[in-house]
Amino acid sequence: MSTATTRGVRIDVRARFLPDQSDPRAGVWAHAYEVTITNASERTVQLISRHWIIRNEHGVEEHVRGPGVVGEQPRLAPGQRFVYTSGCPLDTAVGSMEGTFQMVDDTGARFDAEIARFTLAEPYVFN
Repeated sequence: MSTATTRGVRIDVRARFLPDQSDPRAGVWAHAYEVTITNASERTVQLISRHWIIRNEHGVEEHVRGPGVVGEQPRLAPGQRFVYTSGCPLDTAVGSMEGTFQMVDDTGARFDAEIARFTLAEPYVFN
């Protein structure tokens, strides 16, 4: 699990391996991750876009950018939260993700909310 807070916007991520959607012999390791965005600030904020950095175990990076998350650009009043689940295939047994959500508050100020790095790994790969 990872947690980061930027300007009162807390982002928690929990990842899990998906064995039924993975095929290591074919070089595919599938993962799901659940993101919880909590607005602990005093202002209403809206998620505008995302930037993910996905790394495999060899350090090869892929950058994914786009509007919103799962087709939405959630607007969160103080104290509200938004939860969504998405997925990521890897071509190695271990990798990581991190990034930012581009946010705007009710004054029009834009900022990048950090998504702390979290590990994507097939269970028991470290044992």
